[in-house]
Amino acid sequence: MNTLILGSGGREHALAYKIAQSPLNDNLYIAPGNAGTPDHGINLDINPTDFVNLKKSILEKKIGLVVVGPEAPLVAGVTDFIESDSDLKNVLVVGPGKLGATLEGSKDFAKEFMYRHGIPTAAYKCFDKNSIEEGKKFLDNLNAPYVLKADGLAAGKGVLILNDLSEAKQELENMLNGKFGKAGDKVVIEEFLSGIELSVFVLTDGDSYMILPEAKDYKRIGEGDSGLNTGGMGAVSPVPFAKGAFLKKVEERIVKPTIEGFKKDGIAYKGFVFIGLMNVNGDPIVIEYNVRMGDPESEVVLPRITSDLLEVLIATGEGRLSEKKLEIDERTATTVMLVSGGYPGDYQKGKVITGLEGVEEAIVFHAGTGFGSTNNGKPIVTNGGRVIAVSALGINMEEALKICYLNIEKIKFEGKYFRKDIGFDLV
Repeated sequence: MNTLILGSGGREHALAYKIAQSPLNDNLYIAPGNAGTPDHGINLDINPTDFVNLKKSILEKKIGLVVVGPEAPLVAGVTDFIESDSDLKNVLVVGPGKLGATLEGSKDFAKEFMYRHGIPTAAYKCFDKNSIEEGKKFLDNLNAPYVLKADGLAAGKGVLILNDLSEAKQELENMLNGKFGKAGDKVVIEEFLSGIELSVFVLTDGDSYMILPEAKDYKRIGEGDSGLNTGGMGAVSPVPFAKGAFLKKVEERIVKPTIEGFKKDGIAYKGFVFIGLMNVNGDPIVIEYNVRMGDPESEVVLPRITSDLLEVLIATGEGRLSEKKLEIDERTATTVMLVSGGYPGDYQKGKVITGLEGVEEAIVFHAGTGFGSTNNGKPIVTNGGRVIAVSALGINMEEALKICYLNIEKIKFEGKYFRKDIGFDLV
């Protein structure tokens, strides 16, 4: 099978790492990929939302399976494009169509879906520019902290949690006046849930489903979960409290109603469902849906899967997922993200990265990297805010993190920053 992965981050590198291990893999391509993905396949210089060039490459490379990594091409309709083109009718796609992708593309749509199908979630209301004053009155009736979410895609940064009512009202105005661009044309205000967050990942062919290992990621830039939200600074899998009884509640109250909801609503869905949860006194409550694997969660979830991932993905595309079983490594996986100085604010690109060849016992997943150009060839350089995820497996979280941090010290680039307290709240 010739496979094409769309995307360029750590999630896509982790997918490439697993798919390349499969005996079913003939040729693997990543579009556009990063400086780490050529270790597993061939990078193609294509924007995942450039459907014209995408079709050309699928035909030229005789692609049989397309695995969509990030949310943007899904929301733009890449799956519908491939499935509706007569020249591409035999190409399998793992990733929902445009309607299914709206679960991530619109938080209001997702909330309505949850309410409609009885899936536990926080109380909420949605407001636009014409209802700012109503939004402020709604905030008056809530207790702090106040949760404001841009309705559309905002690269993981469109959620604000504020303790001051006046600040919340001001931020509501800011968001509806363009703080997050088009993503903030509507803003969801919801009640704050107090508990411990985690993410559960499901793979479905639209009929049957498979629950993947859960994970917990750390979004804030600062230690102790302080400072601004990022795309994710690290992750841990498994999550200690997510055991038998709790996971049974997740499956019965959330996973099953979600898959049944797809069927009832006529949503054709073949792909990953990322369910962001809050454990509130032992009960799982849904915070959000994403329609793809998480990043950096993929960098701990995928290394724990010992089954042939490509075989499972092909079965998903063909609607045969019920025939497959998932085998999981019982060890703990951790990942720590190295980011550019200044991230998630302004940062510089093009900083030369050294020390990668000295990494031992850990897996380096590139996220925001590229190739520079010097008199000494093409060094690997920084090309984003989140640069590299260092992952490791251990008997427990402490052992895995020790391996991560020992190797992080070997990797150098100007402005390198990372959190030293990943997993602090699970000890």
